[in-house]
Amino acid sequence: MPFFRVPHCYETGPGLLLLALMLAGCEKQAATGPIVVYTGPLMETSNVRTLVSDSAKLKFELTAPLEQQFDNSDMVYPHGAKVIFYSADGRKTVVNTITAKYAKYEKAKNLYTMRGDVQVNNVPEQQRLHTEEMFYDKAKQVIYTDTAMFVKVETPTEYIDGYGLTANQNFSRYSIKRPTGILAKTGAGL
Repeated sequence: MPFFRVPHCYETGPGLLLLALMLAGCEKQAATGPIVVYTGPLMETSNVRTLVSDSAKLKFELTAPLEQQFDNSDMVYPHGAKVIFYSADGRKTVVNTITAKYAKYEKAKNLYTMRGDVQVNNVPEQQRLHTEEMFYDKAKQVIYTDTAMFVKVETPTEYIDGYGLTANQNFSRYSIKRPTGILAKTGAGL
């Protein structure tokens, strides 16, 4: 007696063809088309508050409504971010703040990119900076813009417009690469 018996209906020509087609449909088929690689965020965190310290002294704090972390450890803050720099004495005295509508941290470069209505406020010096894009180099502790980026600085005594800016992270010392105007504030005692 045979081990496997083919039913009688498959012994005829059309029946054998139908059996062959059913068995052929069971073959493993290779996927066609390009391989799709996911490049989106691996993790999303809401209401982020990151504290960065050195030698048990708080250096700066970053807050954001949403943080997205990617495979290469870069971080994106698509709904904006605020960075608060504290005094070096560890007393949590606010020295400087930076706010933007979008921010990105590139781990390989140790660089923050801030975009969209970027505002820098030096609290003790009462100096403000407005621009559309700015960079913060964490290792060098400097903030800067591209040389073609328009900046507007307001101090207690004057308004300064120009293109390109480099400053220390506290925004207490800065230089504008190509100033276009200096306007004294009225009533500022000049």
